[in-house]
Amino acid sequence: MGRIGKEVTGQVISFIGLIGLAVTCGIPMWRVTSYIGANITTAQIVWDGLWMNCVMQSTGQMQCKLQNSVLTLTRDLQAAQALVVISILFGFIGFMITFIGVRCTSCLKNESSKANVVIIGGCLLIVSAILVLIPASWSAAVTITDFQNPLTIETQKREIGAAIYIGWGSAVILLIGGIILTTSCPPQKPMYGYPGYPPAPMYPYAGPGPNPATYAPVYAPPSSQPYTGTGTYVPNKPYAVPPTYTARQYL
Repeated sequence: MGRIGKEVTGQVISFIGLIGLAVTCGIPMWRVTSYIGANITTAQIVWDGLWMNCVMQSTGQMQCKLQNSVLTLTRDLQAAQALVVISILFGFIGFMITFIGVRCTSCLKNESSKANVVIIGGCLLIVSAILVLIPASWSAAVTITDFQNPLTIETQKREIGAAIYIGWGSAVILLIGGIILTTSCPPQKPMYGYPGYPPAPMYPYAGPGPNPATYAPVYAPPSSQPYTGTGTYVPNKPYAVPPTYTARQYL
C-alpha cells in the first residue's frame, strides 16, 4: 500500500473514531440500572449520563433531565465531562490537520513539511484516544466496585452502560488511525533526484571496449645531443670591467 492509500485509510478510521467519541459524549448511558435476582425493577429504568439523567417507565415513556450542577455528579463523571470534551477537540483538530499534509493536496509544496504535518495530526489523534480511554476505564472501575460492594442497596446498583463500551471502541479505532498516519510518511530528505520521483537506474561499469581510444600524452625522453644556441644576439653597449680603484676614493 502506497503513502496515499495509508493516509486515506488512516483518515477514514480516524473519522469513525470521532463519530464514536461524539456518541460517547452525547448518549446518557454511562450507567444503567441492573436486574438483581428475582427482584426485577420493571417499574422504571434509570440511565445516568454526563449531561442528563433519563428514566424510562414500564409504559414506555421516557423522561430526561439535564444535570443542574456538575457537583451533583460523582468524581469519575466530573472528570469524564472535561476529558471527553478535550478528547473531541484534540481529535477534530488532528483530523483536520491531516488534510493539509496529505500527498493528494497542494496546500504545502515541500514533501518534508507535508510529512511533519501528517505526523502532528496522527499524534493528536493518539492523544485524543488516550484522553477518552482514561474516563471510560475510571467510570467502569467505579461502577464495578459499587456493584460488588455489599453495602450498596440493590435498587441503587448500576451496570456499565453502552457509552463506556463505545468509548473503549472509539479509543482503539483512534489509536489505529493515528498510528497509521504517523507511519505513512516517507524519508524527510530524498536521496536522489527530485522529491516524488524514483532514482535513476544504476548500471555497472563494464570497462573499456576492445579498441579504446588513447588520448593521453606520450612521454618522449630528452635527446643526448648538446644544445647549440642559435641566433646572433649582441648587447648594444658592451660591458667593460671597471679599472682598479683604491679604498681612498670612498673615504
